[in-house]
Amino acid sequence: MTPLPDEVSFAAGATLGIPGMTAWCALFADGPIAGQTVLVTGGAGAVGHYAVQLAKWGGARVIATVSSQVKDVEARLAGADMVVNYRTEDVVARVMEFTGNRGVDRVVDVDFGGNIAITLKLMAMNSTIAVYATNGNRTPVVPMRELMEKCITLRSLVLFALPPPLLAAAQADISKWLASGTRVHNIAGQFALAETADAHLAVEKGDKMGTVIVDCAR
Repeated sequence: MTPLPDEVSFAAGATLGIPGMTAWCALFADGPIAGQTVLVTGGAGAVGHYAVQLAKWGGARVIATVSSQVKDVEARLAGADMVVNYRTEDVVARVMEFTGNRGVDRVVDVDFGGNIAITLKLMAMNSTIAVYATNGNRTPVVPMRELMEKCITLRSLVLFALPPPLLAAAQADISKWLASGTRVHNIAGQFALAETADAHLAVEKGDKMGTVIVDCAR
């Protein structure tokens, strides 16, 4: 349990439990990211939106990929230095131009299997891909030789399986982040307990931005 600052609502706090913690661990599990270039795929999603904000707070330059103009706006509000619409733009060309052809130091990836062919073209030497989902292809072929040639670290994570000291560090750092400025908490919908089925439907539609909240007190 982590105390919330007075100005953070319980609904906003609920968005931090899994999305915020996942974003922090994907970014900082291997150390500081100050001065690095971080790519966040799905930069307007529940995890991605926090990853953009936390990466900026951690001193990184941040690129976000999105799928629509509305999500472009959301990623920019979170602080992304550059936003790329992967449906209408050449992600590789845009990212490599932004990084002076060096590539990115870290990717926070919402879909490893669906993105890996493009992601590999964007990675700098001695970089890291932090994976928290792979829904586009649940059983992807891992191109080990290409990962090895650039010394790319593949960090996969599921929140509940991470070591307690890392989770404690995440809680402490997120508390500092909350206290150090105004943050954006995207609540995609808020439902009473009796409306839980509707909350599931809101998630299953696939077009939400942020976290769907079920309020057990309502």
